[in-house]
Amino acid sequence: MHRLRVSASIAALVLTFALTLAAAASACAQSPTKAPPASYFDNSGYPDALSGGVRMIPIKTPDGTFHVWTKRVGNNPRIKVLLLHGGPGMTHEYLEAFDSYFPGQGIQYYYYDQLGSYYSDQPKDTKLWTLPRFVDEVEQVRKALGLNKDNFYLYGHSWGGVLAMQYALKYPQHLKGLIISNMMASVPAYNDYAHKVLMPAMDPKALAEILALEKQGKTDDPKYMQLLIPNFYEKHLLRMPPEQWPDPVNRTFKHANETVYTLMQGPSEMGAGGRLLLWDVSKQLKDIPVPTLVIAGRYGTMDPKYMEWMAGQVQHGRFLLCPHGSHMDLYDDQKVYMAGLIKFINDVDTGRFPKPVHTQ
Repeated sequence: MHRLRVSASIAALVLTFALTLAAAASACAQSPTKAPPASYFDNSGYPDALSGGVRMIPIKTPDGTFHVWTKRVGNNPRIKVLLLHGGPGMTHEYLEAFDSYFPGQGIQYYYYDQLGSYYSDQPKDTKLWTLPRFVDEVEQVRKALGLNKDNFYLYGHSWGGVLAMQYALKYPQHLKGLIISNMMASVPAYNDYAHKVLMPAMDPKALAEILALEKQGKTDDPKYMQLLIPNFYEKHLLRMPPEQWPDPVNRTFKHANETVYTLMQGPSEMGAGGRLLLWDVSKQLKDIPVPTLVIAGRYGTMDPKYMEWMAGQVQHGRFLLCPHGSHMDLYDDQKVYMAGLIKFINDVDTGRFPKPVHTQ
């Protein structure tokens, strides 16, 4: 649900440190616990084999047919994870951290840029940017990729979590597992947490200036980001100095579609507005029947206690708290995040979660 307008000074720092950071991220990545089986690299029968896993999928919309970008990594007939990025209007790029973990576990996964995002078509009709149309898009992608209840895990981070929850409520019959990462089931509850918990903890002078700029419609003023980065982003979005942010994160922000983002999320970074302002499925969580993992960062923009509650509302839920993590805990508490996520996927696959009910 967040994006960053990188200022010229921050962009310069990013360029300076990009190669160093990429090498550091690779060196720090957790070593795979085992080598994937040879079948993991079997591309037989995949129409994307010629293009290294990349496939442009046609999507029918009320405004005509467009194409979205996907990329497959690996082959596993039992585990196929479709990754829904945040935003809306961000890209798959910041999710590339999975490359350091999923292949070593033999997990097949798909990157996917939603319609309007950088690698996919970017139609101009603003009527396309609605939650129901995005849900329909995910279903078209699922069909094109051949995912089904025996292998289909849907992962959603931030806005992707909104999309994943809404999809699970409409199409639970197609899912094997659901992962909701760093997203509450209610935008009003999220905004309430921001106003009652996050904002009061900020420097009062900086907060007043940030809110004044938002009220004046000056969120594109360089001063806005100069205030927001040290006072909010470094504490709740990604707990690293901006010059140390990993390259995949910086590329995502560089390639963001601001039009889609602002229409859906709103211009403020201190909460959500736009077309998602009243979105709330908290009372419908009980209708999600598939095994579900809810992931929260202790220091994130979303209320971790609320997300723990969410895990208890779905029919088969598990909660993962990243004690050192923020909204981007897949980076700032990466080992805990990835270990818990991989364990959930494997437990569902092997039948260890949810525990089978024995009847006499």
